[in-house]
Amino acid sequence: MLGHPTAAAAAMEEHLLMQQQSLEQQEQEQLLALLNASSRPFASLWPPSVASATAGSPLDLSPAPGDSGDVAAAAVAVNPWDILLCATGTAMACENALVLAVLFYTPGLRAPTFLLIGSLALADLLAGLGLIVNFSVQYLLSSPSETALLSAAGLLLTAFSASVCSLLAITVDRYLSLYNALTYHSERTLTFTAAMLVLVWLFCLGVGLLPLLGWNCLREPSTCSVLRPVTKNNATVLAVAFLLIFALMVHLYLQICKIAFRHAQQIAIQHQFIATSQATSTRKGIATLSVILGTFALCWIPLAIYSLVADSSYPAVYTYSLALPAAFNSLINPIIYAFRNPDIQKSLWVACCGCITSGFSSRPRTSSDGGRPGERLGHLPKSVANVEHQV
Repeated sequence: MLGHPTAAAAAMEEHLLMQQQSLEQQEQEQLLALLNASSRPFASLWPPSVASATAGSPLDLSPAPGDSGDVAAAAVAVNPWDILLCATGTAMACENALVLAVLFYTPGLRAPTFLLIGSLALADLLAGLGLIVNFSVQYLLSSPSETALLSAAGLLLTAFSASVCSLLAITVDRYLSLYNALTYHSERTLTFTAAMLVLVWLFCLGVGLLPLLGWNCLREPSTCSVLRPVTKNNATVLAVAFLLIFALMVHLYLQICKIAFRHAQQIAIQHQFIATSQATSTRKGIATLSVILGTFALCWIPLAIYSLVADSSYPAVYTYSLALPAAFNSLINPIIYAFRNPDIQKSLWVACCGCITSGFSSRPRTSSDGGRPGERLGHLPKSVANVEHQV
């Protein structure tokens, strides 16, 4: 009679123990799954190894094989580099939207030069939106379609291509304003500039459509470049084209410097002395040119060269660390090309505090405008004054 309660108590204790062990095992499995999901993006970044080669890149829009999990696990697995790129894209979009708003709502800013600055601002604005869209496609959509992935990549290709081409157009415009100073305003009309920009944007749109038209590596990962889904061959063509554009920009800016020095020497010969203000202005202009080219080179050339020598087997951390400066270039462009312009500065002051009357917007300054005799640049011709004022 006494053995039955003891046996029942032992059976109940054994049952409770089995339940406790089962619960502990389930908790361990859930914790292990959570750790695996959260460690995947960070493991692809550091330490760099061959195993991290398949982890993707800033344009890696294809989902990793075998990815699963709930919303919480996906939120934990957000790549910190992608967060940084998305934040950079947000800043790019806001800054360049401000430039476009100033150009659009200021009637005096309708010269061809400002149209080129607007094209650059629009391209950088779309680049910022492209980074935001890319982040949203990767992390906010549960199962993004292939079309969505390729469209996000195409938007980035179009925007950054248009940004680089707009920079080249601004450089050509500045060179022509010095080389053909007498006929510049009659030849470079607003209609002509707008037509050229339309052709440039159509070309960049064609570049962006390449992934959607089948020029991608989603179905053949072995052909991927460091900027997935762009193929290695396409990335090579883009990198070579960029290096050629940069070489052309360097050549044009060197010609601008030669014109400035030649005019300064002519003035020195006429006056039989070298004016201190002329030499100082020329040096400042050369320094400004060096900052423009140096910034552009530091932001873009490392990524271009890396795209030539690397492929998808390289660690993703290298691609991220080189793509981020390229994105920063779109943050710097408004400061160099827009906010330093006197007319845009005045428009910003008017928009912010209204402390400047509307009388400032007479004829807008163009890239060929310089100082009048007696101004702080001294008795420099327009072409020499332009090197400091409008570069």
